[in-house]
Amino acid sequence: MLRRPHIIIFNPDEMRMDTMGHMGNPAASTPFLDRFAKEEAVSFRHAACQNPVCVPSRCSFFTGLYPHVHGHRTMAHLLRPGESSLFSELKRADYYVWMNSRNDLYAAQYPGWVEENADEIFYGGDAKPAPGPENPGIRGTVGDKNFYSHFEGRLMTDEEGRNYSRDDEAVDAAIHRLLHPVDERPMCVFVGLMWPHTPYAAEEPYYSSIDRSKLPPRVRPEECCGKPLMEERLRKLQHMEGYTEEDWDELRAAYLAMCSKVDVQFERLCSALKEAGIYDDCAIFFLSDHGDFAGDYGLPEKAQNCFEDCLVNVPFLIKPPAGEAVDPGISESLVELVDFYATAMDYAGVTPDHTHFGRSLRPVIANRGLSLRRYVFCEGGRMPGETHCDESHINGPQGSPKSFVYWPRQTAQREDLTHGKGTMIRDLRYKYISRPDSGDDEFYDLETDPQERYNVIDDPRYEAQIARMRREQLRWYQATCDVVPLDFDQRFNEEMLWSMMKHNAQNEREAVLIRERIHAGDKMPHVMEALRKFRENGSA
Repeated sequence: MLRRPHIIIFNPDEMRMDTMGHMGNPAASTPFLDRFAKEEAVSFRHAACQNPVCVPSRCSFFTGLYPHVHGHRTMAHLLRPGESSLFSELKRADYYVWMNSRNDLYAAQYPGWVEENADEIFYGGDAKPAPGPENPGIRGTVGDKNFYSHFEGRLMTDEEGRNYSRDDEAVDAAIHRLLHPVDERPMCVFVGLMWPHTPYAAEEPYYSSIDRSKLPPRVRPEECCGKPLMEERLRKLQHMEGYTEEDWDELRAAYLAMCSKVDVQFERLCSALKEAGIYDDCAIFFLSDHGDFAGDYGLPEKAQNCFEDCLVNVPFLIKPPAGEAVDPGISESLVELVDFYATAMDYAGVTPDHTHFGRSLRPVIANRGLSLRRYVFCEGGRMPGETHCDESHINGPQGSPKSFVYWPRQTAQREDLTHGKGTMIRDLRYKYISRPDSGDDEFYDLETDPQERYNVIDDPRYEAQIARMRREQLRWYQATCDVVPLDFDQRFNEEMLWSMMKHNAQNEREAVLIRERIHAGDKMPHVMEALRKFRENGSA
């Protein structure tokens, strides 16, 4: 094994945990991930992302910091110059960092900043555009049931029988680099996919591989009570009342079909690692940034301030390099995506350059019976009056046009109470969500109500548990509200120090000594100590 392992990161977008067969979904088709979890990796059943949308989640798990620490809790505040991340730290530690451009991580308005964080970035876009849906008019017009559904259905294939997407292009580019490394440095390879992000669409053989009759029961909104205002507003704005159960099943099946293709793409990457002869030398991470409603609660896509498990419980699988202890299978331990950062840095043997809140999962990977966390956390939404969360910076004061598929969500996000800030704390049995602006808190007993249908925040039987979780949430915020940089600032420049110390000089030689010591970077007590010794030696 290499002294330092290769770090391989495979990052699908918007994939929820229960899209994998080994997590109990009988309709899922992920044979490689299932075998990977059974034989070589640890798959975490209770892995929580720290924000239910892309940018804040990625800014969190690539730094080990929670979204609130540096304000990375919006789609419009990415990492800026001066902020380090896993990639920049591994690059400084002499890793060869390769990534494709689908990372939603670095602020693009700073020239050279994106490129500064990697040795090589694959932008792609050179392949012929993939064929579209078989029914290009399926969306219809405003008011039709599919107009805001994000559903496109079966995709066509080209003359070679493929629907070659930008994801395929990125996977192929990563494979090329793995098979043809630039030099002898260990590699950090990041493959960020668009799928299974909406629109819900897949080509054959994936589209027909999902047995609709095996789909688990959908969580229907009419079965629920006490759910967040955002979900009610989205349902009203999306006008999907005409959707039948057959329609929902088709949408859900398309989503699982996309995950099935992701499974095949991941298998291709792992096969390339074996072909390159470096598979055993790799720490391999498979994780998504957040989940997707995919029909549950009568909704497609996601919402930034909702915290059901379908949105915040994500796939997270880790295979350590050969020689490291591993107990393959499913872990029931609560983990967070900030733990990805800590674990990758631990395997790489690189000391983080900033305070962070991740915990290395090496002990749990070696023994799945261990548990490192009692609680996990997620946060989203915005404070009243904030405008940087509702995408008005993109769409102007009038909002987005009704023709835009995201019009319902962006419209709802412009409403202060609807888009109000929320914070989730969860243990293995209970989930509490605080909403300070609206006061519409939520509490779920996941043992009796695993699909979070019934908000029991006002049930007196849970008063003690609710009070406990409120206390723990406050303690978490107090413990993580900020970080102090690991380097130190100078309070005084040379002229400031000289102005404060020059009266101590009794002659020109002492004045020169003080000046020299200040210029050398000595602190005030050390300058005074040098002056004392100078005088003791009779040099005055």
